[in-house]
Amino acid sequence: MRIVWLVSLLITSTATAQEIERKNPEGMTQPTAYSHLVKVGNLMFLAGQVALDGEGNVIGEGDMTAQVRQVLENMKSVLASEGADFSNVVKINIFTTDIEAFRDAASVRREYFGDHPPASTLVQIERLARPVFLVEIEAIAVAKE
Repeated sequence: MRIVWLVSLLITSTATAQEIERKNPEGMTQPTAYSHLVKVGNLMFLAGQVALDGEGNVIGEGDMTAQVRQVLENMKSVLASEGADFSNVVKINIFTTDIEAFRDAASVRREYFGDHPPASTLVQIERLARPVFLVEIEAIAVAKE
């Protein structure tokens, strides 16, 4: 509890409205209700990415491997918009409708993270924002100084 309080105090004391950047990089969908990236100092918070291309088309309907690849390509684009890559990612949260199918697609994740695996949480849920989505991944990354 004390650590949570300390982190909260640190963020509150260092983050003013001028220091918080909210971005929707080019080539990504342009949502109005959230930002793909929120940056506070050198911390980057990536919104949960799903299998949509830049025009909002679903990629890999019914195909977990194709959806994981599209999700990671989206994350790659968001990270690149800040000069970062997957080695900057320190934590991911994965939400899937089918853990076994996600595990079968694990090799795709290794392609992107390589020798820099982040801390990770994997949770199976009943459904995501649209029934067609099989996986959503959000991330926290640290920008290069």
